[in-house]
Amino acid sequence: MDLLPGKVKNFILIDMKDADPPSRRRTGRPLSFDREAALEQAMLLFWRHGYEATSLAELTRAMGVTSPSIYAAYGDKKGLFREAVARYLAQPLPPADMVAQAEDATAAARWLLEGAAAMFTGEATPPGCLLASSAIAVSVEADDVRRELAAIRLGVEAALRDKILADMACGRLPAETDAVTLAAYVTSVIQGLSTLARDGAPREKLMKVARFALSAWPARSVRT
Repeated sequence: MDLLPGKVKNFILIDMKDADPPSRRRTGRPLSFDREAALEQAMLLFWRHGYEATSLAELTRAMGVTSPSIYAAYGDKKGLFREAVARYLAQPLPPADMVAQAEDATAAARWLLEGAAAMFTGEATPPGCLLASSAIAVSVEADDVRRELAAIRLGVEAALRDKILADMACGRLPAETDAVTLAAYVTSVIQGLSTLARDGAPREKLMKVARFALSAWPARSVRT
């Protein structure tokens, strides 16, 4: 999970279709825009269109900045995208952290599924999941972006698997529970919820699907 703002990597590869001449990438001028407000607009644009389909020209218009300002503040389009993803994941806390802090695996799964149903159908945000929309139709040049998004999803799945294993060890869940498959099941349903939302399904429908998925959760163990 490398996408936290403080750990953004420097990547040499830049989408050539969005690249500016080298002379425009460096400037000694101080930043003269609200970085957080601009990042919010970039996040929403990536959320709506995905990484590949969002052009630098669209980003500059939405953010109200120039291309040199983007390069000075974020490095390049990929750097901007990584910070936008970090902002997206931090609402209210990164999913893996929320899973770790949940009372048990059942509560974690409920938070993930019902939280996704709510987030994917927000009134002031685009439908669906930013991570899912940005992983579609990614070119070879941006394959590192696809791998990083996959790593985030796998990280959440691993956190839930560990929570399930912990519940099995202390008797909250049956010892025969398949932790790996159960965690993958939850993350697969979340991806499906994103597709439903982007197809225009209302929140009520997504919530019903999320709760139906939870009905398949293993019953708590009666072991003491």
